[in-house]
Amino acid sequence: MSAAPACVEPDYPVSRLTTVGTGGPARFLARPGTGGELAEVLRWADAEALDIAVVGLGSNLLVADEGYDGVVLRLAGELARIERDGDRVVCGGGASLAAIVKRATGWGLSGIEFGCAIPGTAGGAVRMNAGAYGGELRDVLERAVVVGAGGERAGGPEELGMRYRHSNVGAREVVAEAALRLRPDEPERIRATVAGMQRRRREAQPAKVRTFGSVWKNPGGELSAGRMLEECGLKGFARGGARISPVHANFIENAGGARSADVIALMQEARRRARERFGVELEHEVQMLGPIGLEMPA
Repeated sequence: MSAAPACVEPDYPVSRLTTVGTGGPARFLARPGTGGELAEVLRWADAEALDIAVVGLGSNLLVADEGYDGVVLRLAGELARIERDGDRVVCGGGASLAAIVKRATGWGLSGIEFGCAIPGTAGGAVRMNAGAYGGELRDVLERAVVVGAGGERAGGPEELGMRYRHSNVGAREVVAEAALRLRPDEPERIRATVAGMQRRRREAQPAKVRTFGSVWKNPGGELSAGRMLEECGLKGFARGGARISPVHANFIENAGGARSADVIALMQEARRRARERFGVELEHEVQMLGPIGLEMPA
């Protein structure tokens, strides 16, 4: 194997980087801080035929207990910056949405308030067209820069194929930058909106526990995934060190010492009950790394 770029280190415990806190080590962790370093890492991984995955803030991510035989990327430095350009906020893919909302509020720029309820980065939000409280990234995204081993491309929501919890950003591509088109408003009015959203989130979702965010995409129709699983009697249902949240059934908590296999067992049970009671095949939002999936034994 050729020498790894300077920003790469081997055998890193990815559980330290995930909000749910489960899973084994990654073969490599890369922390590129510039566009040049990111391109170098992607070319190196491509030449060595290594899988790659961006962890962002580690939410929406479940890593196999056996680990991940590839390169985990966490963007840093200028790839996590947040800048103002008139009514636009230009940020690196590694910038947290919470920090973007805070900066935009201080600048009197409105439109990204819903991001206060999404525990992730700008890049991850673009990739998944993340949304909350009636807003989605495609509503405010003007343009994103996506980098791969062969170069970069740029475009807005249409070019990136953004739809409900989806985009065409490939598995070997990284969102390096995003420009958000916002609108001027009074900072106090924006703060009030953000505070209201944060209050609703605290009241409706589990707090001060380790989760990876919403497990399932809402299937459409009258019942959300959470309400559907609540009607299946799954609130508080546990396997090993993991349990379906007693607060909101579309969240799985690490109640202490959970393994990713425990989480998968809960997901299998939730999917089974939803299928049997409602005839619905739930589709998971959480991204999985390593030898892991809903077909694995419980």
